[in-house]
Amino acid sequence: MLRTVEGIYRNGQIEFTNLPNDVSDHTQVLVTFLDAGEIDPTKLRQLIDQLETIAGIQQGFEELNAGQTRPVGDFIQEMQQKYDISG
Repeated sequence: MLRTVEGIYRNGQIEFTNLPNDVSDHTQVLVTFLDAGEIDPTKLRQLIDQLETIAGIQQGFEELNAGQTRPVGDFIQEMQQKYDISG
């Protein structure tokens, strides 16, 4: 699963601002260095949100392919209860 985590490179090490709990010591990562003078924080947040959306869609396809689905009626009922929507 793709997950984007912000951090700062300092003194030869990357310090993460928020590290998810389920990351193990041997998790493979990709690192992209950003030019701080050219990055709009709002656009960066939008990009991270888009990457997380893509990862969520990918996870959905993986679950679908693995047969981990449920009837749509169950989903609708759950959403109605969760958001107090009358059906």
